[in-house]
Amino acid sequence: MTEFLFDLSFYLASPIWLLMIFAPNWRPTTRIAASPLTVVPILAVYLTMAIPVFPELWAAVSSPSLDGFRDLAALANGAGAVWAQVIAWDLLLGQWMFLQSRRLGIHPLVMGPLLVLTILLSPIGLVIFLALRAAKARSATGAEDRAVQPSSY
Repeated sequence: MTEFLFDLSFYLASPIWLLMIFAPNWRPTTRIAASPLTVVPILAVYLTMAIPVFPELWAAVSSPSLDGFRDLAALANGAGAVWAQVIAWDLLLGQWMFLQSRRLGIHPLVMGPLLVLTILLSPIGLVIFLALRAAKARSATGAEDRAVQPSSY
């Protein structure tokens, strides 16, 4: 059962990721990505796995230590709960990145691979996106400054 729930957490997130990567210009994609409710089914999976190991989970988060986290991760439900939590937060992060990219006009051919990277290694995907976002904002500000400056003859 735990293995099924472990897999299910990713399968529940996959349709949203697929929409953001392969159908970014489809109107419902933006509406779906704008909803934080996309993670509710994943959080239900999280709770299903976390409740049976709640004492160990509480010990790991209330008094964080590497050994405490190892003890939690050694339990199938503990590792599964942590996985479901990561899947949920990565999805929310991906949705935010997607919406920001739409607002900033970052091309979907740039964002698609970046979202795939975020699925696999979210911290690296986030750092690259933040750099891209800063560069895009800087270039937009520079364009506005050039438009406001009087021309010199």
